[in-house]
Amino acid sequence: MMQVRISGIRELTPVIREFTLTALEGPLPGFSAGSHVQVHLPLGSRTVRNAYSLTGDPADTRHYRIAVRLQEASRGGSRFLHEQARVGDTLTLSPPANLFALDLTARHHILIAGGIGITPFMAYLDSLERRGDSFELHYAYRQGLTDAFSDELLARLGHRLHRYDGSAGQVMDLKTILTARPMGSHVYTCGPQRLLDGVRAQAAALGWPAARVHWEAFSSARSGLPFRLELARSGRKIEVEAEQSLLEALEEAGMSIPNLCRGGACGQCATRHLQGDIDHRDHCLSAEEQQQFLMPCVSRGCGTALVLDL
Repeated sequence: MMQVRISGIRELTPVIREFTLTALEGPLPGFSAGSHVQVHLPLGSRTVRNAYSLTGDPADTRHYRIAVRLQEASRGGSRFLHEQARVGDTLTLSPPANLFALDLTARHHILIAGGIGITPFMAYLDSLERRGDSFELHYAYRQGLTDAFSDELLARLGHRLHRYDGSAGQVMDLKTILTARPMGSHVYTCGPQRLLDGVRAQAAALGWPAARVHWEAFSSARSGLPFRLELARSGRKIEVEAEQSLLEALEEAGMSIPNLCRGGACGQCATRHLQGDIDHRDHCLSAEEQQQFLMPCVSRGCGTALVLDL
């Protein structure tokens, strides 16, 4: 774990804030483009760990930068950073991890972002420009709300930036973007689930190899009804609160569950379930796999008690 100080806060839009984080002691660990950190947020008697992409230049480890959107259905994490966090405050971070790395063998990189999904691409741009690689960025947003970095990206990238303002009725044509691309092109997308699904479906329809299609979901745990959790091997019973994720409840009970994204995308925290109704909210398990496993970072029990093989 790392202790950092908030050394700067910038209002990018009414719902997006950028935070500059500086180490209290020693240098910050290096990271690669596409990396994220988990920010440990103190919310009264509990701690929420949210994952945020690092938006700064990977070559500059004097500080980290993250951009946080205020979520309407926030369990408290994004609201804490928007309404309570101040310059000078101290936060705890987990070390950087990368689930959305650039493929440096690609001959051309097509970046497709929706709203706050622009964040991992900010570090991509520094790496791609430094390497002199061929790339283009397609950025969909709503003007004055989710258009973080839009103007500075236009000044920086010129014709390599393609902007689509949803509030003006501008729509991204994925078929046109992905059709007749040179051999060795790779596409990367981050944003709302409908954008990820659209890019993957269109790429598949056009015959893109799966290995050249990269995506990152940025969802996090959402609130739900409280439920009872039973651990079959230890015999323990745990009450999971409405604002608490299943993973957080297990961690609070002293269980160590491997995890990286805390957003149902990486598969690290997959846990076998034995009984109970489940609200599956992950992005990585197939319907068949969900018959045996759940992702406690985002999925929840509903109705009857949930029994896990722990």
